[in-house]
Amino acid sequence: MAGISGTRSGRVRVLIVDDEPVLTEVLSVAVTEAGRRPYPAPDGHSASRIARGCAPHAAALDGMLPDLDGVQVPRRLRDESPELPVLVLTARDALEHRVDGLENGADDHVTKPFSLEEAVLRLRGLPRRSGAERTRTDDSVRVLGDVVLTGESREVRRDGVRIALTAKEFDLLSLLMEHPRQVLSKTQILDHVWSSSFDGGGDLVEVYVSSLRGKLDRGRSPVIHTVRGLGYAIRPVEDGG
Repeated sequence: MAGISGTRSGRVRVLIVDDEPVLTEVLSVAVTEAGRRPYPAPDGHSASRIARGCAPHAAALDGMLPDLDGVQVPRRLRDESPELPVLVLTARDALEHRVDGLENGADDHVTKPFSLEEAVLRLRGLPRRSGAERTRTDDSVRVLGDVVLTGESREVRRDGVRIALTAKEFDLLSLLMEHPRQVLSKTQILDHVWSSSFDGGGDLVEVYVSSLRGKLDRGRSPVIHTVRGLGYAIRPVEDGG
């Protein structure tokens, strides 16, 4: 479709959980450069929610999080996904802390400060050890802030709550989430979601955007925004609207 670019390819998904934004960003870049797809989370509760949506193949998490103990998080992740390999990033190198982590679901650990090369190498080894990398990987899961869209099951959740959408509402949201923060015109949306032209097509797009907002944004900070005279864009709440 003219004006919209992007490719979709299967990649190993890595959940990165740390309350230090700079470290999370640096790890995400390193994971991306290693050919993996990062899914960052700032705390333990967010990690559990995002993991349910994106089905990660490996996880790297801080051993000291603001809401949940670093021991609790791998246990929770393992309760939902017993085969998920977990790498703990910890500033505590005492033997008892390392043992606690391993006994509660962690497969390996690195002690802060660590080199990015070491962390990435440890992460690359985890899926191979667990066999996760042999499973089929897909790019149908999209995460934008607290919104998680799963293409295979056509399921949408926001802040962990399932949102029931019609087929066209799902297709519209999927298109917006394929191009986060990018403004898409009514014509682009119409061509992609309906694959043809309609009389009054712009009005049709407005109706569906309004309906989607009513379900996705009801009672929450809005993520779908109108850019007057240009079209619509989806942005995570942390962008400040």
